[in-house]
Amino acid sequence: MELRAERTENVVLKFLKNNMMVDILIVIAIVACIFVPGFFTVTNALGILRSMAITGVISFGMTMVIISGEIDLSVGSTIGFSSVISTFVTANLASSGIMPMETGIFVGMGISVVICAAIGFLNGVWRTKFNMPTFIITLAMLNALYGLAAIISKGFPITTVPKWYSFIGAGTIGGVVPVPAIWLVIVFFIVFFVMEHTRFGREIYAVGGNPESARLSGINVKKVKISVMVIVQILGAFAGIILSSQVHSGSSQFGRGYEMDVIAAVIIGGTSLFGGIGRTTGTFIGIIFLGILMNCMTLLGTDDYVKYLVRGIVILAAVLINTIQVLRVNKQL
Repeated sequence: MELRAERTENVVLKFLKNNMMVDILIVIAIVACIFVPGFFTVTNALGILRSMAITGVISFGMTMVIISGEIDLSVGSTIGFSSVISTFVTANLASSGIMPMETGIFVGMGISVVICAAIGFLNGVWRTKFNMPTFIITLAMLNALYGLAAIISKGFPITTVPKWYSFIGAGTIGGVVPVPAIWLVIVFFIVFFVMEHTRFGREIYAVGGNPESARLSGINVKKVKISVMVIVQILGAFAGIILSSQVHSGSSQFGRGYEMDVIAAVIIGGTSLFGGIGRTTGTFIGIIFLGILMNCMTLLGTDDYVKYLVRGIVILAAVLINTIQVLRVNKQL
């Protein structure tokens, strides 16, 4: 009996050690329920999911990229670029009389997704063909996309969109469930299935863990890296459409700084920046962690500058915890 109790205690301690961010999230949620007015409500919970939908949609794609051993810093600018392309195409189709904006917006959204996918493809090709670091490639692309979006929009928001368009990012189902929260959950399950139950998902882990071993095993490393770079850009384009529909316009200013929140959510969720380690479920936890933290500070009326400080400290702490856990696993091996 005592041996069984000891084994149970060891299992619990092991779980707590290996899931430190989950432990911290639970503690923060409990403290918030007690001390933060208005936190413990269904409306606020749904509001957190709605506010984190844009960051979350990209974060799942970024999880795939980082697990593969790469990174994409341009996703913030992709949001603004996608919103501008969608609304710009819609406005021009409507003004030229080719089709009304009610249907033209579908063409605009489709073109923005295709262009962003092509950008991801270029990022991947530059990485695999010329061996350029994705940190540098996507940092350059971050600025290029921002500048291109500003040139296309001439620095002003484009507001030629149909009324129904707002449903994508600001609508509700049954007057309760926010549509952005539904997009977040759908993308989560798709990426979760791909990473956990498909050959492509296993290849991403193999490439991130050891590219040379993956190549010798018959995996097309270049194809995998290009694919994940395309996927994250497609999700960035979709996030841009969601944000654009929320404010009923497209602007080059949208998405500025979002790349930091995206990377933070992925790291907090336990994905290793060294590649090969990470889980989609962990990223979801990271998204909720950031959402609850920001929501609590908003409800408490915390200054925006303090939010930046807290966010930076949380990212640093998450990286430290992540590194300690990886070192512990390697030592056990």
